[in-house]
Amino acid sequence: MTLCLGIESTAHTFGASVMRDDGTILSDVRSVYRPPPGSGIHPREASRHHAAHAPESVREALDAASIGMGDVDCIAYSAGPGLGPVLRVGAVVSRALAAYYGKPLVPVHHAIGHLELGRLLTGAVRPVALLVSGGHTAILLPRSSRWRVFGETLDITVGQLIDQLGRYMGLPSPAGPEMESIAREGSNLLDLPYVIRGNDMSFSGMLTAAKKSLAVGARREDVAFSVQETAFAMLCEVSERALAFSGRGELMVVGGVAANSRLRLMLESVSRRQGARLELVPARYSGDCGAQIAWTGLLHYAHGLSVEPRASGVIQRWRLDQVTLPWIERST
Repeated sequence: MTLCLGIESTAHTFGASVMRDDGTILSDVRSVYRPPPGSGIHPREASRHHAAHAPESVREALDAASIGMGDVDCIAYSAGPGLGPVLRVGAVVSRALAAYYGKPLVPVHHAIGHLELGRLLTGAVRPVALLVSGGHTAILLPRSSRWRVFGETLDITVGQLIDQLGRYMGLPSPAGPEMESIAREGSNLLDLPYVIRGNDMSFSGMLTAAKKSLAVGARREDVAFSVQETAFAMLCEVSERALAFSGRGELMVVGGVAANSRLRLMLESVSRRQGARLELVPARYSGDCGAQIAWTGLLHYAHGLSVEPRASGVIQRWRLDQVTLPWIERST
């Protein structure tokens, strides 16, 4: 039995989780930096929050798992991509623990953490994967030791679209849950840019048009409703094309936006038309958490990947299709 302590620290969430190599989540602790309503993540303030809450989060994760650091076999941390100051907090905490306790240290790509935890929790094996979050919007397929990109955003992500519009409306960040609630009260579908180039998507024009609609007096309920319907329709089109092209019978949805009930409902229709199973990551684990880092760290560790603490670092910009994953070679 192998135990991994996973530490997530790429944006607003500092997460610590202990997982066992049979896929059991023994603990999952999170501390979330919340900026004032109408404001986004301030990297320096978020890093201060993470540094202040890191010790108690790690302690709570170990206590909840009923273990001590001596029982941990490896430590995994989110090495990127993300905001530099907050990434460094997680890396420093992980590096210090690994050096002091003599534990192997495993760097993990944050987005691959979403994908691999999704495969674990849904049971998906060879899915078309829709990754929708604040940091990523992409449609992917696992093949030949990589997650291959079938289509992605050309500018901002769908999570950034929602958060930036939410800030413009004066909502707290992250704005997803409140934006979804407001959208339920809308009924008038506004004409917003619907931009797909091949299998890639663009959301920046939609954000500009939505802000202009608000400025000339459109109801925020109708704007939120229209943004959700239009953006999610784009995600559905690309997902359905990927299913039809690949012939795969699973559509897996991961990332923070995967918790949106309207998106889930629209993707159910896509899956039915293509005769595919819709595999939805549980809402609790759709957002950033230490479990995604711990589980992916265990996969890497089982294949001999670890680094010396002094050789560890962070990568703010890091494409997920640049990371070699030996377990995909065997399972797909």
